Amino acid sequence: MADSMNAAAGRRHVFESFYSVVVLVSILIACVELCDASTVVDVYRLIQYDISGAPFGSRAASLNHHAGSSLSAPGSDLSRTVVILSLRELNETFIREYIEQGKPLGGLLLLLPQVFHFDNRPSFLDDCIYSDMKTQLANLEQKLIHSTIQYPVYFAFEDKDLAKVLADIQRNDAAGQPATATTGGYKLIVTSPAPKKLASPTITNIQGWLPGLKADGDSNQLPTIAIVASYDTFGAAPALSVGSDSNGSGVVALLEIARLFSILYSNPNTRGRYNILFGLTSGGPYNYNGTQKWLRSFDQRLRESIDYAICLNSLSSGEKGLWLHVSKPPENAYVKQIFEVLSNVAEELGLKVGLKHKKINVSNSRVAWEHEQFSRLRVTAATLSGLSVAPNLLENAGGISDNSEFVNKAAVVQSVKLIVESLAKHIYGQEGKNINIFADNSSLAVSSSYIGSWLDLLSRTPRVAPFLSKDNPFITALKKELADHVVEVNLQHDVVDGMFTFYDSTVNTLQIYQVASVTFDLLLLLGLGSYLITLFSFLVITTRRLDVLLMYHHDDDGDDLL
Repeated sequence: MADSMNAAAGRRHVFESFYSVVVLVSILIACVELCDASTVVDVYRLIQYDISGAPFGSRAASLNHHAGSSLSAPGSDLSRTVVILSLRELNETFIREYIEQGKPLGGLLLLLPQVFHFDNRPSFLDDCIYSDMKTQLANLEQKLIHSTIQYPVYFAFEDKDLAKVLADIQRNDAAGQPATATTGGYKLIVTSPAPKKLASPTITNIQGWLPGLKADGDSNQLPTIAIVASYDTFGAAPALSVGSDSNGSGVVALLEIARLFSILYSNPNTRGRYNILFGLTSGGPYNYNGTQKWLRSFDQRLRESIDYAICLNSLSSGEKGLWLHVSKPPENAYVKQIFEVLSNVAEELGLKVGLKHKKINVSNSRVAWEHEQFSRLRVTAATLSGLSVAPNLLENAGGISDNSEFVNKAAVVQSVKLIVESLAKHIYGQEGKNINIFADNSSLAVSSSYIGSWLDLLSRTPRVAPFLSKDNPFITALKKELADHVVEVNLQHDVVDGMFTFYDSTVNTLQIYQVASVTFDLLLLLGLGSYLITLFSFLVITTRRLDVLLMYHHDDDGDDLL
């Protein structure tokens, strides 16, 4: 009986050993391909949106393909390859074939120089080289956002780990050994659900007042001057679109104007006989949709009280001069007055201001400048900008290439000096007089440090409106700052124009694995299989011999084990 139990235990031990080895081998085989995680990085997806149902941007988010480079053999099938390209390597042929013409790719990973990262910029810049890169990136963004791309497109920033991975991939591609399931190489994986539409994305306008001083017994409503700037952005990657110039510079200028005039208006002796209305508007990239809805919320009395509105846009671009864009003819009394005052003050500051007149096409809902939304409601308005030409839809709206490294803070400071001195001369009736109310080193001097601190904040804050909630900390901070200088600050919430639809999944994690070739897998599997077969055969033979010996032992004893 004991011998039979020993034999049974021996067979069970053999079976358990075999099972354990099989499980171990299964685990090894499952891990063969993903055996070496090279690096994990944050990646930023190309925006996905629709205009009136027409799809634009990247229409996919998940990745699971081998990596290739610009050195892949010409004409090769890259439909199951994620191509990694640095901005420096990008060429017109690739852009034309894979972006504009839609040639299939498994995916595209674009590597950007650190200068375009708003949190980790290099300490030394070659202005000429990076200026060319900025232009190149701005042009690329326009092509990407106006194309329909069926494969995932991601942006990442160059670093040592990615540089090593890319160098290995380029070396293999140059040697004619691209990564495949047969040869191995690197595999790029982004696990992401299918992007979903954003339900009712909101836009938020912020409004505040500096009330003027009425004369005793005057029952008439005071005239109003409106200072307006759109604060949101749009770019190829929503999570990277900080818009330092467009329109961070306009927002900063508005806040500094509010701060300076709040000092004057806090004293009844220097309070002007004009109300000053401040508006920080949203939806700027989307045909100034927020401005339109804000204006339509005005009652008729308020609208008629506005003498004129000045909209501020991309002031940093005006280091060589600013442009006053208007819809009404230059002969219009208000337009003429605004331009003459600006021109006179600009001459005192050593600046130049040009005048650009562009009529509104009333049959076309598209507006090129923010002031045109005012003009459509017969309110005199102008846009002061460093841009001489009206941008196209979704152009110059604060994309990846628009960050603080390319913003001229001195130009913004000079622009603010021009605006506040011009406004003061008009409000206090000092046109034509050589009086500097906001003179340097005075208590009313334009604060370069204030402008710099807010430029820095805006240059670190992506502000694509559909991805900003109503209670977003940035909107709260803007409201609080404006409320520190003016009164009756309130928010107006609305939804983005229905012709625009946006999708989520803007930031993901990319995992890059170095994988072995199938040949290696097969050799490993063959070796393990041979080992197992040999081990199994040995154990089976040994067990059978043990059983035979036990049977002989039973026969010799004459015992019946049953």
